[in-house]
Amino acid sequence: MLNFLAQVGHESGGLFYTEELASGSAYEGRADLGNTQKGDGVKFKGRGLIQITGRANYKAVSLALGTDFVTNPTLLGGKNVTKCNAAQLKNAAESAGWFWNTRNLNALADQIDITKSIDTGNNLVAFKKITKAINGGYNGLPDRLNRYKAGLSYFL
Repeated sequence: MLNFLAQVGHESGGLFYTEELASGSAYEGRADLGNTQKGDGVKFKGRGLIQITGRANYKAVSLALGTDFVTNPTLLGGKNVTKCNAAQLKNAAESAGWFWNTRNLNALADQIDITKSIDTGNNLVAFKKITKAINGGYNGLPDRLNRYKAGLSYFL
């Protein structure tokens, strides 16, 4: 749970943003995300608390949650929590859980020993694997680690 909250906390700017701040144009033409049609990058930019990105992920989460996010991408989130309706907030949260579970990230989180430092050794290796699975890289790693550390006292 702690790893999930640290990662989602970073991705959503402290559970505030339900839509990526960038335009999404950087995802245009990214076949690895299923963005094969003109305009897919912007249409399927990161949304939800874990920032679901790309036509392929929108299609998969649509099937899993029973809502057509491909036709209606903004059902996954609308800028920030003050601009979302109840359905968008629900979908933003559920999509984060879906993403975490479909990537089997609990298995990586279970490798982390909460009695040891997250900053070194196997703990850091596992944490970085989780970050890469979510982000595709290590964007925001220091913030993600700080969020983990801040929440640690609640889990010990």
